[in-house]
Amino acid sequence: MERPLTTIGMLCRTSERVPHATRALAEALPGETRFVGSEEAPRDAAWDDDLRDSRGCLLEAGGQVDDALAAGSFPLLAAGNCSVALTTLAAVRRHRPDARVLWLDAHGDFNTPKTTPSGFLGGMPLAGAVGEWDAGLDGEPFPPERVVMAGVRDLDPAERELLERSPVTVVGAGLDTLVAVQNALDRSPVYIHLDVDVLDPEFMPAQFPVAGGLRPDKLYDLLEAVSDECEIVGVEVTALVEAEAAPTVVSVLEPLLKEAYVHN
Repeated sequence: MERPLTTIGMLCRTSERVPHATRALAEALPGETRFVGSEEAPRDAAWDDDLRDSRGCLLEAGGQVDDALAAGSFPLLAAGNCSVALTTLAAVRRHRPDARVLWLDAHGDFNTPKTTPSGFLGGMPLAGAVGEWDAGLDGEPFPPERVVMAGVRDLDPAERELLERSPVTVVGAGLDTLVAVQNALDRSPVYIHLDVDVLDPEFMPAQFPVAGGLRPDKLYDLLEAVSDECEIVGVEVTALVEAEAAPTVVSVLEPLLKEAYVHN
């Protein structure tokens, strides 16, 4: 059943260390965008400083997804950094405890304050969202056994060890990625987190580029296969750094929006 589309552009800063093109992406997405906050200059800050300073923005991100799901809408959220997942996944859990999360990212974002070598909050949100560390934000942890990570190809050593002990399913970027993701999701409802650096840097500029990523056509095929088998609960897209790349992102998202309709 189609649901009304709620497009959200998070302009407020969470942990961005470089300029981002969230506004351009949000304006290129279908629907009338609801912008949240105002753009701030990026800065290199410690994780705890960013967590404190961005608390309001993070809670607002989760609140936007919460409101959309409560209203029976399809949330489509654009943000400058993956840190929003510290609250958005909790909102998904509240409304759709039957859902899985498909985490598409070149990086695991599974560090904790004890394991992080960089002190970057943006490298820690998934671990926080599943309860590996406590960010002190609203919501219960998302069950790690219901998370499927795909396209991941750059993990810090301690982060890798933590993932190996976790029930999170990890799928690399390779010829069998599509089938492995389908098997792991097992036709469950799914909320999709898409960091655009899951795409190969040949096709998508990134703050932290990692070779060996997916081609846009392969990501399109993966998302089409997932949308054919699973109910798409909502989507969040993060970390676009160049406005000129927004059309590529919009094109790969097309299969996911079949369950939403644009309304004004």
